Amino acid sequence: MSFQTDKPAYQIFDAAGKKSSYKSILEKAQKADIVLFGESHNNPIIHWLQIELTKDLYRNLSESQSKGKKSKNNLILGAEMFEADNQTIFDEYLNDIITEKNFEAEARLWNNYKTDYKPLVEFAKENQLTFVATNIPRRYASLVSKKGLSSLDSLTDDAKRFMMPLPLEVDLKQPAYQNMLKMMGVHSTDENEKINEGVANFAYAQAVKDATMAFRINEYYKKESEKVENKNSIFLHFNGSYHSDNYESIVYYLKKYNPSLKIMTITAVEQKELDALGKTGVADFAIVTPVSMTKTY
Repeated sequence: MSFQTDKPAYQIFDAAGKKSSYKSILEKAQKADIVLFGESHNNPIIHWLQIELTKDLYRNLSESQSKGKKSKNNLILGAEMFEADNQTIFDEYLNDIITEKNFEAEARLWNNYKTDYKPLVEFAKENQLTFVATNIPRRYASLVSKKGLSSLDSLTDDAKRFMMPLPLEVDLKQPAYQNMLKMMGVHSTDENEKINEGVANFAYAQAVKDATMAFRINEYYKKESEKVENKNSIFLHFNGSYHSDNYESIVYYLKKYNPSLKIMTITAVEQKELDALGKTGVADFAIVTPVSMTKTY
């Protein structure tokens, strides 16, 4: 009888499928403008590595700033899990204006907030970091899913503050959206207008999320960079892996809004075995965890 001598919780690979390390992720992240940390929403190892990367980036940036005598840490956090129209509530909590009870009651938090995202929010609060609620309000994504992109035109100017600029161009030939359409039974996107409108709206709803997150990431990155002397900020963003895998979706719109950005991506993968990466080229780094890993929900 043979016994396994170790039970690794995760293995990191680079884009080419070569085994890599957390140190490599940290080193490359420090050279990026935007880091998109794609997650599996219920994976505890991924959430642990998210807070560890946040802490390490903050520490390293603080040490760098102490040498340059800058007063503000230039690490910015943001997440898909928080909606743009809750930014005021977010800011009020981070700045000790409202209580934790009020914040958690009013911010439409995900059910796994306390186990998976609260550590990030509390770290931002403790260290006075900007934390951006990047996602489009779900009611507007739902509106697009039901009535199409043109339905956003009927919203008030006040409502439009919480999304990407209109009109939005969506290329349904992007693989990320093609895959969604295939799930709905569409096998060709050679001519977008031939796709059933209701089915296309499913992909459009995803696109408004991607575009809004990209727009808000870029806008806050520019704004916060202006507050530090060397304009060298890092925006660390947390999102489901499908929003940044294959350098599409959020990455696509970020490049449209600001082609000069240096973007790094991380993806979360679950496999039976950790010895080799099943699919390469999906992100700059893949964090592979066993399928048997305990879930947070």
